[in-house]
Amino acid sequence: MTADAHQDRPGRTELGRVLMTGGVLSADWAPAYASVPRSAFLPNLIWPFDMASGRSVPVSHSDDPQKWQGYADADVPIVTQWDDGAHQGSEPGQMPTSSASMPSVVFRMLRDLDVPPGGRVLEVGTGTGWNAALLARRLGAENVVTIEVDRAVADAARAALVRFGTPVRVVHGDGFTGCADAAPYDRIIATCGLRTIPHAWVAQCRPGGVIVVPWGTHWGNGDAVARLVVAGDGSSASGAFTGPVEFMKLRAQRLAPLVHQEYVDGGVGDRDKSSTTVTEGAFLGADRFSPQRFAVGLRVRDCAHVVAERREGARPVWLYSLSDRSWACVMFRDSGTASVWQSGTRRLWDEAEAAYQWWRDKGEPGHERFGLTVTAEGHTAWLDDPADHWPV
Repeated sequence: MTADAHQDRPGRTELGRVLMTGGVLSADWAPAYASVPRSAFLPNLIWPFDMASGRSVPVSHSDDPQKWQGYADADVPIVTQWDDGAHQGSEPGQMPTSSASMPSVVFRMLRDLDVPPGGRVLEVGTGTGWNAALLARRLGAENVVTIEVDRAVADAARAALVRFGTPVRVVHGDGFTGCADAAPYDRIIATCGLRTIPHAWVAQCRPGGVIVVPWGTHWGNGDAVARLVVAGDGSSASGAFTGPVEFMKLRAQRLAPLVHQEYVDGGVGDRDKSSTTVTEGAFLGADRFSPQRFAVGLRVRDCAHVVAERREGARPVWLYSLSDRSWACVMFRDSGTASVWQSGTRRLWDEAEAAYQWWRDKGEPGHERFGLTVTAEGHTAWLDDPADHWPV
């Protein structure tokens, strides 16, 4: 299929109009959107997220090209690999490990990147190669380097980029270390979620350069896009978050599955039982992208929370320490106060409730009021002012 065959379809045209009307697709990126279709970088078998069913569904271009094309032109994420490539068959696997992101997310992050004419860009997480091709359309293929940890994914993206006429340099390697031999860069963008941003990226970016990266804590899977500007002396990078997202995590920074039995031996019993007047809706918010979840994660270090299914008018939320075997459980109910159990050297619910109250006291700030600073010594988060920071 030629590149021209992917273009000028009603679905793509309508999506472009929606993205521009919503302020996601800026005028300077519109030519790249028009000339570099996502479909040119997708494999025959894809697993788009179906909004109606709320799950990933297999769609084959060979079997149903119209349906395949419809998803390619839609603002939905599309899984292109499961289980680090070990998955076989057409049904979804256990864990998505490579994908084509929603076009709205892609162009929001490219807008945040604010590439200068002729600037050099390092992309961490090649995926299908579509994002690298969009960058090459703006800057020239010679000014884009993209790195991918999975050899099969890297090879497929390289072939797609050459086939499309954008021979970007695709490096097979660990993006956590960057790509020093092509540095310095004016911009660095990551298309995977991180929990620790390597200082190597700061060192490989020019002073005044910009790093755009989905970042979050192990509190949950939700990330927020951090737009960091490298300091004049190159020692640090700092900036505010631009909004919530969720990305597959950098492979080296995935949180290992939490084993409940390693924390809780038997039932909760009478372990330090108390109660709280905080409600489920107030603490969890509307969804996993709620600002209070992000804020609590910034304030409660080395902790993960798991929201269990609601049963008989009650929903348990479990908190697990990642630094020891402390745990807490809060049982939210449709009526009345919630019961709390805690065990271990840390009082995790006390920490979480205090963090939630801090967020309330600060005026219930959204993601955009928070920021992140990265130095060689570690990370600090802040609210409104980088001088008022704390370690994360």
